[in-house]
Order: sequence, then structure tokens, then C-alpha cells
Amino acid sequence: MTHPAPEPASEDLLRRLAPQVLGALLRRYGHFDAAEDAVQEALLAAARQWPEEGRPRNPRGWLIRVASRRLTDQLRSEDARRRREETAAALTPRDEFVAPPPGEGRAPAEDDTLTLLFLCCRADLPAAGRIALTLRAVGGLTTAEIARALLVPEATMAQRISRAKRRIRTSPSPFGTPAETADREQEQEQEQERERERAARLADVLHVLYLIFNEGYTATSGRELQRADLATEAIRLTRAVHALLPDDGEAAGLLALMLLTDARRAARTGPDGSLVPLAEQDRTRWDRDAIAEGVALVSDALTRTPLGPYQLRAAIAAVHDEAAGDEDTDWAEILALYEVLVRLVPGPVERLGHAVAVAMVHGPRRALDLLAALDDDDHLAGHHRLEAVRAHLLEMAGDRAAARAAYAKAAGLTLSTPERRYLQSRAARIAE
Repeated sequence: MTHPAPEPASEDLLRRLAPQVLGALLRRYGHFDAAEDAVQEALLAAARQWPEEGRPRNPRGWLIRVASRRLTDQLRSEDARRRREETAAALTPRDEFVAPPPGEGRAPAEDDTLTLLFLCCRADLPAAGRIALTLRAVGGLTTAEIARALLVPEATMAQRISRAKRRIRTSPSPFGTPAETADREQEQEQEQERERERAARLADVLHVLYLIFNEGYTATSGRELQRADLATEAIRLTRAVHALLPDDGEAAGLLALMLLTDARRAARTGPDGSLVPLAEQDRTRWDRDAIAEGVALVSDALTRTPLGPYQLRAAIAAVHDEAAGDEDTDWAEILALYEVLVRLVPGPVERLGHAVAVAMVHGPRRALDLLAALDDDDHLAGHHRLEAVRAHLLEMAGDRAAARAAYAKAAGLTLSTPERRYLQSRAARIAE
């Protein structure tokens, strides 16, 4: 049955529902590869049928029903008759087909996405595989997008995803969130091990959500600077994780970071979709409610939970957002926060941000010396962000020819059209 005014399938809706449907199938049936294929077939069916027949009243239930049928058919074709009959009887989750009224029946639909998040971050998967698989299954990113987000070759990323799927397929470990697993462990030693597993899985979940948000906030390729659907979905999922673990400072810190960063979204592009850098943005267009919520979250986390990288990143974002104008930014405070951050996480991206803060406090030449140390970093070498920052620092230092060359080099390395045009415009402006 459809709405009186039928609505076709929308890409945003299908993207949001895909991990929920996959999570529901995996929670009940397992068979990661087969379930993923079945979900993709259901999404294709929706894209074909909904424009003609209208969107179902319960789109999620429709997708689960179609995907379950596809999965049942596939398992039937692969198993013996006895196994087929048992599988057919088991794969009839009628309570999934009709959503219960609010407040009744099973947990909210997003719980299935959380189940999928924690499933993909299982302890028996290598860390790199957990992150890659989650970005694929939950974030809906392509292998190429994941490779760019993690700064590794696409072929390497494809192998990681394949290995992770293979490991899940052959593992007897149960599904479920860490909390559900821990409840089944009674002995103290086992509980301690589960606690360590919980922390590791949560760290991976937060890292994946951070990567999904970053891809949405600044797309690594394409004609649009931002993919608002991805950023919005990352915020929604992080809210769910924070609600599940309200006393975890890093979950709160990540949610605060996303809110404080996403608050600037409307001011980041011009009417023609061109990139507007932070220093030139119209701050009256920033979302003040999101900023207030983000500041409150990170302030609370910093006062009552152990310090972590996401809290520090959120604190840096808060300093930017609370400044009345770019000239009012407290760069000394930002530098102090970066000094702590790079001690906790001495990664290339953190060191790149630290170099910018050094330039704003101590001048570009000292920052350029720090940047030179990143030229040999395997993750950043040849990456457009390194060259873009170098160009900015060279321009600050008054080395116009070198800055122009660095801007041009950065423009040639990025796959994002708005970023390329912005970098080219900077190079052209220096040449005038």
C-alpha cells in the first residue's frame, strides 16, 4: 500500500536505509556477502519500481522483505534440500516487515545500523579491515573513495575489504554490540577482555564515523565540494553512539566536532558552488544552534572525562567558531591545543594542522620547516593538501613564485573540482 501522493525512491533515503536493512539481515541471518548482495538487489528494485508504483508506506520494511526473499533464494540455490527447507523456515522474519508504532515492539531502526557498525569493528578483524569494511557497508562509500579517505592505493583497499568479508564469512563469532556481548560474560577475566575489546571497537567505530563525516564535509572527488547526505548521516549515527554511551568523552567529543564543523556548511560555498575559505566566510550564515550544542558537549566532556583526540579537535573547532571574525581568532590557544593533540596523535594530518597554527603564531618560515619533515611521509607525500598548505605558507612568507607553483601543483593533484578551481584561482591571483 502506498501514500495517496506516491513518492519515488530518493538517493538520500536509500543511502540512509541501506545500512539499516543490511544490519537487520545480518543480525538475524549472518552471511555477510550474501546479505550485502541481497540488499543491493533490493535497492535496485526500489529504484526501478518506486518511481512507477510510488514509495511504500514503510520503505524500510519493503526493502527488508525484498532483500530477505533474494537472500532466501540464493541460499536455497546453494544448499542441499534439507538445508534449504531449514533456511526457508528460518528466514521469515515477519516482525521486520511492518514497523511497530512508536514506543512499541523492537528498538528504533537505527539500532540495526549500530549493530552493523559494531559488527564491522569486530576484534577478530585487522584494524585496517574493520575501518574499510565499515566505510563500505555503513557509509556507502566506494572502494575508490575509501582509498582516498585513508590515503592508500585503491587496489590495497579492495584487498582489505575482500579479506574482511572473508574473515566474517568464516568466523563463528556472534553478532551484536560490545555491550550485548559483555552481558554474556560472567567471569572477571573474560569481562576484562571484553572491556578491552569494547574500547578497541568503539575507537574504530568513532574513527569510521569521522571519516564518513569528512568525506561528506569535503568530498575527495567530484563536482560538488560537499556531500551533505554523508555528513548528516555521520552526525545522526554519532548521536546514536553518544546516546548509547553518554559517559564516553570521545563519543561526545566527536559529536561536538561534527556539529561545530558542519555549522559552517552554508558559508563554505558561493552561489556558484565555489569554495569559500574559512577566513573569508560570512559568519552570520553559520548555524549558531549547532555551535552552541557543540560547545556545550565538548566543554562537558573536557571537565569530566579523560582527555582524547576528538575532544581536542572539537576544542580547536570551538575556538574558530566562537571568534567574531577571522582576525579575532585566538591562534595562541589553537596552537596550544595542537601541541597536546600531536603528542596524543602524531599523525600527518594533525601535524599539518599544527604547522598552520605555528605559522599564525610564530610566522610562516618556522612552519615551512615543519612541513619539510612531512615530505617523506608515505601518506601525505604527493597529496594535494600538503601542497596547498605549503602554497599558503609560501604566500604568507612573500615567496610569490614558489607559492604560485605550489598552488598549481596542488590543483593538479586534487580530484575535487571546487578545490581545483579554488587552487587555480589562488595561483592566478598571485601571477597578476
